[in-house]
Amino acid sequence: MTDRKVLSSLVVWILAPWFLFGNLVPDPLAQDAPETGKQKPVGIPQTKQEAFQDISLKPGDEAPKFALPDLDGDYELLSKWSGVKLSRPATQPIRHVVLVSFFATWCAPCMKELPHLQNLYEKYQGEHVKFFLIDITEATRSVPGVENSPEAGPFLRKRGITMPILIDVYGKALEQYVPSKLLPRLFVVDKSRKIRLIKRGFREEEDFEGELSAVIEKLLAEKVGE
Repeated sequence: MTDRKVLSSLVVWILAPWFLFGNLVPDPLAQDAPETGKQKPVGIPQTKQEAFQDISLKPGDEAPKFALPDLDGDYELLSKWSGVKLSRPATQPIRHVVLVSFFATWCAPCMKELPHLQNLYEKYQGEHVKFFLIDITEATRSVPGVENSPEAGPFLRKRGITMPILIDVYGKALEQYVPSKLLPRLFVVDKSRKIRLIKRGFREEEDFEGELSAVIEKLLAEKVGE
């Protein structure tokens, strides 16, 4: 293989992730980020394998269980709200549809998505639907360029976001759900804890609220096992 062909192959391999996922890369990490030991720059695939890890979870898969603290330090379990066998049936016996959105305060597309999620959260108050924002801001404090990002609680309250926030301090839930670490990432989980919809990134031209409302209404009407 000639030097020219070798160079061309390398360029295609390096740029492929950006052609595929470039519009999802959060603004603060869209620049070159230096190595930080074991901490990888979140939002930027570092290898060809990582760039294609987005497909690790797909609709129909069982949503990985998580137990994460909220802003008050109280833990929320996915299995408390969704699953064939709920983990707290004595105190919470009703299966719910669950929306889980991974975000960080440094993620510009996330900030565009959150007001729409807030509208849906308010729309389905009193219904058997749970909304969880999973914050990875603290898990990325060591990444150059985002180390001074605002804390999620006060930052979102100022913007009128009142949905429950769970803190993924060490990024463990992120590794299970979004191994490529491209944000935002939204999962709609049915009453049996099956993933029914995955939304990658946020696109303003889409009818985000309309699409999610249709899915939520369908899942609310389903019985477990359907």
